[in-house]
Amino acid sequence: MRRIVLDTNCLLMCVSPKSPYHKVWTEFVGGKVVWCVTTEILSEYMEILEQKTNAWFAEVIVNAIVNNENTIRVSPSFFFNLIQADPDDNKFVDCAICGNAEYIVSNDSHFRVLNDIEWPKLQLVTIQEYIKEIDK
Repeated sequence: MRRIVLDTNCLLMCVSPKSPYHKVWTEFVGGKVVWCVTTEILSEYMEILEQKTNAWFAEVIVNAIVNNENTIRVSPSFFFNLIQADPDDNKFVDCAICGNAEYIVSNDSHFRVLNDIEWPKLQLVTIQEYIKEIDK
């Protein structure tokens, strides 16, 4: 089963049933993909969801992620520090490497530096590209 790490902005884009990217969420909830997360990623999801929606909705979404059998909790043992422009984004990179994720799904331009790094090789896709991958 495919493993991904989903950037926070992409999570925001996919949780609404009215979103054209909702398929990313339903694929996860439906057991068709594994999401790799860390405690730090879950904390950021909660914080940003609370800011953009409300505390109740944030709690529902994060609990759905935490309690889903297709969630893998990753505890990185090494911090690669591959993204210098926004070091806060490194939590997603470290999770992807240590969780053996196939993709990092992000529309954040800071992640593009990963395309130029030979090792560890990570595949970065936008949420639009990931939707195309799901539809294959």
